[in-house]
Amino acid sequence: MIVGGALWNLLSPRAYWGDYLLVAAVTVAGALLSLRHTIAAGAAIVLVETALLFEGGYLGNAAASTIELANLAFTALIAIGVNRVVARHGRRLETVRSVAEAAQRAVLPPPPVRVGPLAIAAVYKAAQIEALIGGDAYAVQDTPYGTRLLIADVRGKGMGAVGVVAVLLGTFRAMADQAPDLAVLAGQLERALVKEGALREEEVRMEGFVTALLGEISPDVDQVRLLNCGHPSPYLLEDTAVSPLDPGKPGLPLGMSGLGVPQAEPETWPFPPGGTLLLVTDGVTEARDRFGSFYEPASRLSGRGPFRQPDQVIEALVRDVEHWTGGPRDDDMAILAITRSTNGPARP
Repeated sequence: MIVGGALWNLLSPRAYWGDYLLVAAVTVAGALLSLRHTIAAGAAIVLVETALLFEGGYLGNAAASTIELANLAFTALIAIGVNRVVARHGRRLETVRSVAEAAQRAVLPPPPVRVGPLAIAAVYKAAQIEALIGGDAYAVQDTPYGTRLLIADVRGKGMGAVGVVAVLLGTFRAMADQAPDLAVLAGQLERALVKEGALREEEVRMEGFVTALLGEISPDVDQVRLLNCGHPSPYLLEDTAVSPLDPGKPGLPLGMSGLGVPQAEPETWPFPPGGTLLLVTDGVTEARDRFGSFYEPASRLSGRGPFRQPDQVIEALVRDVEHWTGGPRDDDMAILAITRSTNGPARP
């Protein structure tokens, strides 16, 4: 831009036509580049303007040349000020991001990478890169009843949703070892959420709910029991086939016990060796392409296997969702994948 402004001033029939580019150049440098480069750009436009004034014979007019150079020098100072403001806000944003990331890790720690013959992987992808924390959650816990797991999506955003996630995961971790079955565990989660919701404003309490999927992989890892509480269905990947595990009777989301509708019963599915159980939130199933069509994991992932490790499934799914949307998503997405090894002892 500086070179273009200089050439425009040299070749144009009237003086100062290229000064707009010189001013724009140092302003852009202040907003986008470092302090050192901004100072260099400011010095460059003053030197270029001095050379142009000399070439045009205007340096003899002290008043005109002084005013022109002073204007450009003032513009350079403004650009330096802009640069400092941008840098200060950048440092503040980085601090906020680091705090949010620490909070996210504290509230939503990564699950164990292995429980007996089960390999586990999970990922949380925010809709916006600045937002490292949100209302999606997952957990995996080894219990006397088998390996229990949870994936959930809290309605809402921000710190309110994070508070609900903390209550949900805290209750799950505390009660997963004690509840004799998934229905009892779901009831305990329900009571904890209702109690937490009682502390909120009435409007938030009436509209708040959590979709969740509870799972239990048997100690011999050949079966998985699932209790769907209004959540997107999970998928079973076996070789190159992908099958949705749709519930026969979908249950209500957690936090809606006031409707008086009984919770659905758990259902049992076979879990073959080498198979992968894939659980997602609606950030995956409601991702849209440019024509408004929803993403369908079963059809999109079919024929792409076999996947030997759960992180391979997650990597393929995230990459395909990003390709499907072709840009920013509207919602966060959490993905949990559990692969049963083809060898190795069962969980004791």
